[in-house]
Amino acid sequence: MAPPSALPSERFGPALVSRHRRGKHAETFSIERVGSRIRLRGELRTRDADAIWRALDRATAIRDGELTFDLSGVRLLDGGVMTLLTRVRGDLAARNVKSTLEGGDERVIEIVRLYEEPVLPTRAERPRGPRGFVVDIGRTTETVLGELKSAGTFVGSLSAEALTSLRRPWSVNWREVAPLSERMGADAVPIILLINFMVGIITALNSVSQLRMYGANIFVADIVSLGMTRELAPLITAIVVCGRSGAAIAAELGSMRVSEELDALQVMGLSPVRYLVFPRLMALVIVVPMLTIASAAVGIVGGALVAKAQLDVGYASFVHEMQTIAKPWDMVSGLIKSVAYALTIGIIACQQGFAASGGASGVGRRATSTVVATLFALMILNSGFTWIFRSMD
Repeated sequence: MAPPSALPSERFGPALVSRHRRGKHAETFSIERVGSRIRLRGELRTRDADAIWRALDRATAIRDGELTFDLSGVRLLDGGVMTLLTRVRGDLAARNVKSTLEGGDERVIEIVRLYEEPVLPTRAERPRGPRGFVVDIGRTTETVLGELKSAGTFVGSLSAEALTSLRRPWSVNWREVAPLSERMGADAVPIILLINFMVGIITALNSVSQLRMYGANIFVADIVSLGMTRELAPLITAIVVCGRSGAAIAAELGSMRVSEELDALQVMGLSPVRYLVFPRLMALVIVVPMLTIASAAVGIVGGALVAKAQLDVGYASFVHEMQTIAKPWDMVSGLIKSVAYALTIGIIACQQGFAASGGASGVGRRATSTVVATLFALMILNSGFTWIFRSMD
């Protein structure tokens, strides 16, 4: 069978038409641009990729503005052509042309969703010099604002679902709370306690020389006990949970998003928020404060060992000084922080997972974004809580 041949491009007013035939009669596909709309029709197969590429290259020969790819007339679209179309959209983005995909039957929409991912220009095609720097800042700002908008929308839907759950508590998947608590909490105990034990030792060791210089050896108990209960135990525990459980939640929900399991839940009449998000939030709120208490305890034990070995402070003296300086509010403030940290980790992880697209690579990007965004949020929260609690002293 002869390869497809492209008929000469023709202009009919604003329209640019490229028609491609197989043999003498049957039309395989056509690509037509009318204004800012590119209409694709027929069967788009990988075997015709060369002709499709040339036709799209002519149809997208613009700079700045917007283009819409109309897929409503497409009878067949395979993965090879979808990859090509994604590359064309990337080239358009490099030329500051915004592009969108519209229309298509269920099979076309399914493959579009499978390949859908943020369309970014190739790095080499970005403008260089001062203009390129300004463009990068603008794109980054647009991305950040888009993420903030997405997060705000997710929090809004979360609040609405929470009100519904108060009226119908049986609609929440409570059975998952216990297994999730075990996975996020009990399984994380060894690594979290070990890290906080070492943090207590390091905190005490860093204060040895200064305390010995002024003969204030006993105050090592003050430094370790206040530091662990107020700041270090809640924060270090949250950071470990973020890296361990936050990324796992985002990856799990992201995989469900790209495989359309979340859509299946909605078709079955189940709310993804009540069925998936609330159990994970509840599990985190339960286990993170408990891990914080245990972390503070082992951190203080580590500090006491250093006080005994390096400063000749006995265990009884260490405990007595700690009871003198540390108040119940110090531990309560740490627990308040831990609850806020747990909610932050869960909300960001679930939001990033729900926003995943583009297959395995998209899920990986969302898992990475979860850790980065959560760490930044934890630092902001910690600064705010510290300022508020210190003003209350």
